[in-house]
Amino acid sequence: MVALNARMQHEYNYDDATLAKRNLKRLDIDKNRVEFNWVIDFSAQGLRNILMGIGGRMDGFTMSSKFAITVSSELMAILAVATDLKDLRERISNIILAYDKKGNPVTAKDLEVDGAMAAWMRNTINPTLCSTVEYQPCLVHAGPFANIAIGQSSIIGDRLGLKLFDYHVTESGFAADIGFEKFWNVKCRLSGLTPNVSVLVATIRALKMHGGGPKVAPGLPIPNEYIEENTELVQNGLANLLHHVEVVKKSGIKPVVCLNSFYTDTPAEIEVVRQAVLAAGARFAVSEHWLKGGEGAIELAEQVMEACEEEVDLQYLYPLEMPLRQRVEKIAREVYGADGVDWSPEAEKKAIMFENDPKYADFATMMVKTHLSLSHDPVLKGVPKGWRLPVRDILVYGGARFLCPMAGTISLMPGTGSDPAYRRVDIDVETGEVKGLF
Repeated sequence: MVALNARMQHEYNYDDATLAKRNLKRLDIDKNRVEFNWVIDFSAQGLRNILMGIGGRMDGFTMSSKFAITVSSELMAILAVATDLKDLRERISNIILAYDKKGNPVTAKDLEVDGAMAAWMRNTINPTLCSTVEYQPCLVHAGPFANIAIGQSSIIGDRLGLKLFDYHVTESGFAADIGFEKFWNVKCRLSGLTPNVSVLVATIRALKMHGGGPKVAPGLPIPNEYIEENTELVQNGLANLLHHVEVVKKSGIKPVVCLNSFYTDTPAEIEVVRQAVLAAGARFAVSEHWLKGGEGAIELAEQVMEACEEEVDLQYLYPLEMPLRQRVEKIAREVYGADGVDWSPEAEKKAIMFENDPKYADFATMMVKTHLSLSHDPVLKGVPKGWRLPVRDILVYGGARFLCPMAGTISLMPGTGSDPAYRRVDIDVETGEVKGLF
């Protein structure tokens, strides 16, 4: 973004002859069609839309711009799907930074910044080796936010893990409607890997919320319904969990449901979930790893190991030949439970253009949708009925080779709430210890 703005400033200030002396060609970038964002690892709603370059002739090109959270950036997407350094370098070259005034894409290669970007990203293709508190190895690589990004640990990390471990567990951010759907139809295709089992993690509290429980607001006490026994709310919320179970089963994989159990859960509530999951044809395990560490997850580990012995017949939701709008329609109906898709005029115009241009034929479909509901509306809990998915725009990731239909009003930059955690963080001036982090 720095290089792009500087180039626009130079092209504005200098004629073609002067640019030629500096060995630059005029890219003629349309300031209203800059696609690449600044990224930052903060929740800062005030940076969603900004005006930059305010000042004198040498203070940059004056233009509208915006920030997004780092995990939503195309570089993070490329990191997740790149298979080696050569692939990373090639994908970076194809990142679409903007469009010129004739509507042609301006790539990182056109700006001659792709080499520097690749050099900067060179060591990022190596996963970070961490460990649990019990010293079990963990490879941390790429970002898990599947509501606004691919939401997967990296292909490189998976391949390395499969070489090192007897059982390799890889992550998909959020639930089966977005995290697993992208793992299933995008990552499995790109990696060529077939999973043995999928673990769906559920909590009693989440089931109660989907069953009609009261709203939970950050910074406010949790309502009693989530602390006291209420099997009716759990029973009502099971429809949401079972919907996710069915989504996983559509892929040809038998799911294991892990109930992440806390001290407020009662035996009666747990039994309601167990009976429903088993009746749906899925495996079930209660896990208390938050309390007992690895010992608390033995039941889960045993269920996963047994599931890994079963045959898997992986079937994708749609063929690669299917046009973009048909793909989105299929995802909306069969994964989210929508009655159909409504395209904004701008989004439909883009979709038609992508469908008619052969160079986008093999681009993956990467949905952008809230993680708080099966629908586009975070308020709608359980399994909403009688709704349609609105698609308002389509982002293009030329390097990652993604087309990203944006459903609802989801933002690529989260905001800070009215009662942020930093209000409770402080330091003990006598001991130097930080307090209030947990």
